[in-house]
Amino acid sequence: MSRIAIPARDAVPAASQPLLDAVEKSLGSVPNLFRLIALSPLALEAYLSQNAALARTLNVKTRERIALAVAQVNGCDYCLSAHSYLGLNLARLDEEEIALNRNGQSNDPKAQAAVSFANKVARERGRVTTSDVTALHDAGYDDAQIIEIVALVAENVFTNFLNNVAQTDIDFPAVSASELPAMA
Repeated sequence: MSRIAIPARDAVPAASQPLLDAVEKSLGSVPNLFRLIALSPLALEAYLSQNAALARTLNVKTRERIALAVAQVNGCDYCLSAHSYLGLNLARLDEEEIALNRNGQSNDPKAQAAVSFANKVARERGRVTTSDVTALHDAGYDDAQIIEIVALVAENVFTNFLNNVAQTDIDFPAVSASELPAMA
């Protein structure tokens, strides 16, 4: 059970209602995370604005891969569950790729550079080396995309931390960070 009560869809503050209407229109439902954030209309507005902007970065597969890597680093079962579901059903990643992503890896060479970098940014709180940045350049990422990867890490850290604090009830097929898939 969540430490912070997740309000019913119609019980969120009035200022959050139109924002959740947009979420529902986009996703077809309003997951628990969004109803939780909706307790603060300002936090919901900020999160949705950042999320909409970053949805135009990189590609959906890479964004989901990064979300999986960061959720694993932060031990966020809610986000691992949500992004495993989205990875399979939206980004069309296979289960092997999702397992790799959780381990900060990828079968795709270019995505490998981004996922490995995102994993290190999350683990080391941004304290990466020059060679880490060079590896991204060598993989074909420009400086703007490196900034976008860091922004995606930060966006995911927010939801990871919030869900870990609240112990948000999982409303996706459950995945546990403590059950890290073994790599072949």
